[in-house]
Amino acid sequence: MTDNVCAVVVTHRRLDELAKSLGVLTTQTRMVDHLIVVDNDNDERVRDLVAGQPVPSTYLGSHRNLGGAGGFALGMLHALTLGPDWVWLADDDGRPKDATVLATLLDCAARHQLAEVSPMVCDLDNPDRLAFPLRRGLVWRRHVSELGDDDLLPGIASLFNGALFRASALETVGVPDIRLFIRGDEVDMHRRLVLSGLPFGTCLKATYLHPQGSDEFKPILGGRMHTQYPDDPTKRFFTYRNRGYLQAQRGLRKLVFQEWVRFGWFFLVQRRDPKGFAEWIRLRRLGRRERFFRGERSDGKGTR
Repeated sequence: MTDNVCAVVVTHRRLDELAKSLGVLTTQTRMVDHLIVVDNDNDERVRDLVAGQPVPSTYLGSHRNLGGAGGFALGMLHALTLGPDWVWLADDDGRPKDATVLATLLDCAARHQLAEVSPMVCDLDNPDRLAFPLRRGLVWRRHVSELGDDDLLPGIASLFNGALFRASALETVGVPDIRLFIRGDEVDMHRRLVLSGLPFGTCLKATYLHPQGSDEFKPILGGRMHTQYPDDPTKRFFTYRNRGYLQAQRGLRKLVFQEWVRFGWFFLVQRRDPKGFAEWIRLRRLGRRERFFRGERSDGKGTR
């Protein structure tokens, strides 16, 4: 327990939620050695909140919204300059379930010789339910009881909600790609972890609480498969565009055929929405061509 741990939190206009998150992050039984908060809104109230924390802290205010991807990239790189052994990641709308999470993650990483270890990410209002459905093969699991009795789920991890990285692992896999802005940045990091061959997984003895996010995952074929359909059009834009890019990358190309089958069925058969399917195709094409503009236009003249 002598290793140095730097926590990185990214926030954007969620002051109350951030205060709750920091309240748990900075009162762990194994205290963090340094806290970095990246504020994508450069809010003086956030600066004051960070200054009042009971651990050494750094506030990084950005006049430009870097998104989750850019925010974590900035925070992780800054953390590495401080020389920690571990970098612990957290978002502003979630928090560790209790004060023992960091100690449990460090112990799990030491026993299994892991380069990265994540807690289970569970529903803030119902911790027995996963905040995001977890897929193994074609089977989706939505409850903690479905994950088994072992203490580690190898090769699977949620990477920004309580994820703990060895600093040396970040030198191997890098930091999030700022071009993704939001959505898919954790998939890209997971892809890089898999390709690196570094050992990683989810510790089933540690829990991170997060608002329920499974409503985006719509069942098809009687629940045997799912598709992702965010209700918010902006989230759909980044989700589908970034998936188009990611599935053109090494390690994820094998998913392309399944992707067309699932979303073709969802839009054309289940929703009877050919315009929605055409938009899905358009956004995937933007991603494959690496047209990473913030707005709906692909020429860079329209931004959000």
